[in-house]
Amino acid sequence: MDGTGCDKIHYIMQYEAVIGLEVHAELATQTKMFCGCRVVDTTTSRPNSSVCPVCAGMPGTLPVLNRRAVEYGVRVALALECEVNHTSIFARKNYFYPDLPKGYQISQYEQPLAENGRLVIDTSEGERVIRVRRAHLEEDTGKLTHITDDGGDCSLVDLNRAGVPLLEIVSEPDMHSVEEVRAYATGLRAILRALGVNSGNMEKGVMRFEANVSIRPAGSDQLGTRVEIKNLNSFRAMERAIAYELARQASLLENGETVSQETLGWDEPNQRTYVQRSKEEAHDYRYFPEPDIPPLAVEADWIAQIRQRMPELPRDKTRRLQQQYGLIPADAAILTSESDIAAYFEDCAAALKQASARSAANWITGELFAHLNSTGAEITHIRVSPQSLAELLDIIEAGGINQNTAKTVLAEMLASGSSAQQVISEKGLAQVTDTGFISDLVKEVLTTNQKELASYLAGKETLANWFFGQVMSAAGGKASPAVLKEELEKQLTEARRG
Repeated sequence: MDGTGCDKIHYIMQYEAVIGLEVHAELATQTKMFCGCRVVDTTTSRPNSSVCPVCAGMPGTLPVLNRRAVEYGVRVALALECEVNHTSIFARKNYFYPDLPKGYQISQYEQPLAENGRLVIDTSEGERVIRVRRAHLEEDTGKLTHITDDGGDCSLVDLNRAGVPLLEIVSEPDMHSVEEVRAYATGLRAILRALGVNSGNMEKGVMRFEANVSIRPAGSDQLGTRVEIKNLNSFRAMERAIAYELARQASLLENGETVSQETLGWDEPNQRTYVQRSKEEAHDYRYFPEPDIPPLAVEADWIAQIRQRMPELPRDKTRRLQQQYGLIPADAAILTSESDIAAYFEDCAAALKQASARSAANWITGELFAHLNSTGAEITHIRVSPQSLAELLDIIEAGGINQNTAKTVLAEMLASGSSAQQVISEKGLAQVTDTGFISDLVKEVLTTNQKELASYLAGKETLANWFFGQVMSAAGGKASPAVLKEELEKQLTEARRG
């Protein structure tokens, strides 16, 4: 059973999926959660280069809470419409693992930073509200690298990540399809990026998912046995793991077997889940209040100050762009998926003199996105400023060049950083509007293609488009489409009259 095709269709018809998501987001502070060590990029930094006795778990050290991490946590809580608790408690979550230097993790449990929030998502069936159970602060673990060679197996421990601030956001089991899970996860990522508290860079592991998955007979209100799929570090892995698990559980129930409550991993090469251990409950971790950290008091005045500094959130921005610029919902959603892209669009729209904002949206989501995808560049680092793109769009609108030529001009602008007018002048790309010149080209094409002209006159009117292309080619792609179309229609009408 591969968890695809007929298996998926079967569980959709017979069962309802019940899915909750735990999201672990690293907070983009400069220093760690409980010490002054710098937060470094664990994918490029020398192992164990940013470690001190506190984050290495040495006996006798005392943790000191990072105020900025708390502020970032409150920002996220407010964005998710959570109730921020004025007093929260840090606790020790006890379990042994080689990359956990203290033998316990400092986290929050019974009294978290925030509770009872929600996130509104858009799906193919309309809006859905996903409840957020809690958002709590904790520290990250270290990182293990497993090595297998002829000399045996070993694991190397890098503590650069140990103690990095994490915010864990736990949803209620309100999602019932993979589509809803993706909408929730991408919506949450967009919020974290807009708030400036997390880069959203999945490849660097700054945002990780754990999915709680169960199924129940369609129409039932009883929850089935759930499993937890750990450490999903991409949207693709998250979607495939959940889809596989839903199909696997349906197959078990159909065969009269039971679903075991387990913690699972995702085997990416083989596209299947595998058992890591039996599922822990809260009592297995032996939570108790962290004796070295007093209760965290978050004052109402500070929450109010943070609220005043909150940026416009992606969903609100999407609606505003639709209303302010007349964008279709799909374009507005794409443009607001990243704060830098939304800012680029709005700067371009503000600089336009003749062209429309919708035209700017089309070029950004079309030609510019194609460039970003092919080069891996960020929109903030390309050589075409929003104002330069606006200049190009205004030239198109004024009839200075046609759409195809404009693509050539934009490609050169991206490569050289030159302005649109510079490229057009230097390469002689200005649009030809000389009616006499275009008329002669049309006449020449019709004269040299008598067979096609006869077919057109006999009723094959689609050849008009072919004639248009032939004339445009003869003009080097620079003929004004409007002038060319008018002149071609005129001469074809005259030919029809004989």
